[in-house]
Amino acid sequence: MNIPVKPLSSVPLSKADFVSKQTVRWCPGCGDYSILANVQKLMPELNIPRENIVFVSGIGCSSRFPYYMNTYGMHTIHGRAPAFATGLKVANPELSVWIVTGDGDGLSIGGNQLLHMLRRNLDVNVLLFNNRIYGLTKGQYSPTSEQGKVTKSTPFGSPDMPLNPMLFALSAGATFIARTFDVDAKGMRETIKAAANHKGTSFVEIYQNCNIFNDGTFSAINDRSAREDRILRLKHGEVLVFGKDKNKGIRMRGLKPIIVDLDKDYNEKELLRHDQYCEDSTLANLLSGFDFPEFPVPMGVLRQVENSTYGEIIEQQIKTQIEKKGVGNFAELLRGNQVWSY
Repeated sequence: MNIPVKPLSSVPLSKADFVSKQTVRWCPGCGDYSILANVQKLMPELNIPRENIVFVSGIGCSSRFPYYMNTYGMHTIHGRAPAFATGLKVANPELSVWIVTGDGDGLSIGGNQLLHMLRRNLDVNVLLFNNRIYGLTKGQYSPTSEQGKVTKSTPFGSPDMPLNPMLFALSAGATFIARTFDVDAKGMRETIKAAANHKGTSFVEIYQNCNIFNDGTFSAINDRSAREDRILRLKHGEVLVFGKDKNKGIRMRGLKPIIVDLDKDYNEKELLRHDQYCEDSTLANLLSGFDFPEFPVPMGVLRQVENSTYGEIIEQQIKTQIEKKGVGNFAELLRGNQVWSY
């Protein structure tokens, strides 16, 4: 096969090279500012020419992202960024394609589009901003809003069970799933860089605060004083421990995970150990279901496995047909006898 490799930049780049001249138009205090700044800071580390990078979005607050990146960009229609990204990547495999979406755009209007792109393992990166609300349309409940959430469209509380983005992506066959949050700059860049280096669809959920319509939705885990007791920072090959003093761990009791106090009689040999490269999805499925207050919220890469990409399969099919039948002639195809007749 002849899958083009993403070209490397011949000149050193800096964050400033990825900042566009557009005025950023998000509400003051929005978590999107942090995500934008960290993506712009990360881009030079990838060493990819700006002309080979494309940011694609749908509709929503997060979907203004392409305007603020000094790269190519496409602001498309509601929920349809995966379709546009698929066409871009298949037509020009050397492009580094990024989809920026939200919990409404990506999981409601575009849920079907996203599901099929994940199962195809297209070699693109997905950044899903999850603020558990529709922000652009001024505060309606979204697929990730908590059950009972009172919003403008659910005045008596949402009757729906919230959708878990990690389980959604995992069940669709995603080869890379990860989570980070807007106030963790270092962790965010590490996670997104790992996603960028993955071959196949990388899916990164980013907890993002909407301080106008859903302020503090993640405050229980983002609060500095309690953060380390409420999140689980995943590191490949390391045991699952958390807490300010790393004195809490997670082990199995039969088929059920439990939290244990490491200051007592438990030791590390009894704890679960993270393996993000495990082909079996059992551990990733388990971690995807962890949520506060029952468990700490996992942050980092939950699963990263290898599989053939959609582009590789398409390229191989084309190569096989050329070997069998030779290079096609488009003019002959148009003038041929394979037409409808009445």
